[in-house]
Amino acid sequence: MEYLDFELPIKELEEQLDKCMIIGEESDVDVTETCKQIEKKLTETRKDIYKNLTAWQRVQLSRHPNRPYTLDYIQAICGDTFLELHGDRTVKDDKAMIGGLGKIGDQSYMFIGQQKGYNTKTRQYRNFGMANPEGYRKALRLMKSAEKFQVPVVCLVDTPGAYPGIEAEERGQGEAIARNILEMTRLKVPVIVVIIGEGASGGALGIGVGDKVLMLENTWYSVISPESCSSILWRSWEYKERAAEALKLTATDMKKLKLIDEIIREPAGGAHANRPKTFETVKNKISSHLEDLQKLSPKELVNQRMDKYAHMGVFNG
Repeated sequence: MEYLDFELPIKELEEQLDKCMIIGEESDVDVTETCKQIEKKLTETRKDIYKNLTAWQRVQLSRHPNRPYTLDYIQAICGDTFLELHGDRTVKDDKAMIGGLGKIGDQSYMFIGQQKGYNTKTRQYRNFGMANPEGYRKALRLMKSAEKFQVPVVCLVDTPGAYPGIEAEERGQGEAIARNILEMTRLKVPVIVVIIGEGASGGALGIGVGDKVLMLENTWYSVISPESCSSILWRSWEYKERAAEALKLTATDMKKLKLIDEIIREPAGGAHANRPKTFETVKNKISSHLEDLQKLSPKELVNQRMDKYAHMGVFNG
């Protein structure tokens, strides 16, 4: 288990608890009461730390190396029913964007999302979760297939942004993302978006238009990352904490601004602290929202979705 700077008090208490239990096992000393006291203090410390997180600390949690990624969610939610589909039928198969058919119970879904890597080799293979234009075109091809066969779409967003390389621009990165946004507004099937990690810039928006947009508690969603914002405004990354506060990028901020529909609560310590509980919660949220959306006709779905996005940013003085 890896710990962030602000999680170090938790690490110390967990180490104390481990040592206490080892002493109890290896000697005749009764350490039950001591262990209980440490456990109580650990619970209180964990609660205090995660109750008062700053915007920057939530950004750090969204990038936690132990945090589950898109394929972790899909495998936990769908099990053996997931069938990955590849390629955009134009350039190649983008490994940073994955998609395919899977089931929750008896209901089929088209799952699409950015995938990050777990170590140096897989991070390079997945291009750090930064999709090229062919990734967005693959996502659109799968969405159109889902529409054709009347299968609801679930998008899992977790990206530091679309890939900004020259080759991506040559192949039309901006056009691919803009096309996805346009086409997603008028898909005739339910679209549920869940932000499971980083939701940065157009890279997130390229698969981020939905009837219901949900954010896990310790994620962020913004036009720019705090580091990039800091480097533009102050010519340095040192002001990233200040930038994170100013950007209003947390789930709470997004809900207040009516840019998302719901915040999904995470277990104490973040999604990585209790993966099975996180997966179960996300699965239930997807199913319950689909139940509501299935009551609408395709025309009502599209009209409601377009109205929702048309009203964003409208200010009544």
